Amino acid sequence: MVLLQRLSQPIVGAPMAGGPSTPALAAAVSNAGGLGFLAAGMIPTERLIADVRATLELTRRPFGVNVFLPGATAPDLTGFFAYRESLADEAERWGVELGEPVGGDDDWRAKVDALLSEPVAVVSFTFNLPDAATLAALQRAGSEVWATVNHPDAAAEADALGVDAIVVQGTEAGGHRGGAVDWDDYALLPLLRLAAARTRRPLVAAGGVADGAALAGVLAAGASAAQLGTALLRCPEAGTTAVHRATAASAAETRLTRAFTGRRARALVNDFVEAHSDGAPVAYPHVLELTRPILAKARAAGDAGTANMLAGQAHALAREIPAGRVVEEFMAEAFAALGALHSRLSRDFSA
Repeated sequence: MVLLQRLSQPIVGAPMAGGPSTPALAAAVSNAGGLGFLAAGMIPTERLIADVRATLELTRRPFGVNVFLPGATAPDLTGFFAYRESLADEAERWGVELGEPVGGDDDWRAKVDALLSEPVAVVSFTFNLPDAATLAALQRAGSEVWATVNHPDAAAEADALGVDAIVVQGTEAGGHRGGAVDWDDYALLPLLRLAAARTRRPLVAAGGVADGAALAGVLAAGASAAQLGTALLRCPEAGTTAVHRATAASAAETRLTRAFTGRRARALVNDFVEAHSDGAPVAYPHVLELTRPILAKARAAGDAGTANMLAGQAHALAREIPAGRVVEEFMAEAFAALGALHSRLSRDFSA
């Protein structure tokens, strides 16, 4: 029996790289009966090890770690250098030097080695599928392996590989597109149903699940659990910056953009997104390294016009309450929504 079928609450805390994911947030979701996650992306391996150990101090329940893999798309370096020129005025305004076009693979092999030495309940992968040897090694170590997809064909590929569960990410989701390519734009509901037709693996629904009624909806549509990311952004356990919290609580629009990292991610629209989305190339992590100095200064200054603030389309529904309460309230609302639907179907429609 896979872990998803043993959870007391069908809720997974999304791994949110770049700051929001913390040991406290992962532990809070797990302690409430769901499955918390740490984000290994964009941090050193030593930091990942420290985060895993810190989480183990906060919970005895299972939790997972998400690892970034190299994507399937070659970087557009010609576009990168043109984009770098377009950011010169931003760099001057912030008094920083732009970063270099460093590629790299996020040190994923070292992170996997660390997780083989200190296994966690689940290791999930984003931006690509793991190779068969890596999957088998993690499973031998006692970890389930999950894959993130945003296309029905990718769900079938993950099934054939032998992963334990598949996270299906709709275009509504905040953060980076999680599949091997970043331009697949399936909304969650059709993607979930199409994936269910291609695999019998447990499915985790990600994207726009921001209240209990939405949780009930994806469970009814075949998901074993829902993955909450944006819904946890404003929780006190999250490492979300003050400016990100405030903007997420507003009615700001969101957009898929490569402006911050070179890979499409759904972000709250601000001046930086408006000014630079059109010129941003397909070049991850090269653009991430380029913009790091600007974005670090903007976050430190609390500048909502420049800071990178990733969030899903339903961000305005996120609650400023502890993560454990989010899990509890979502479940209560899901039961109420399903009960109301059953009553309506029984009263208004005949079988």
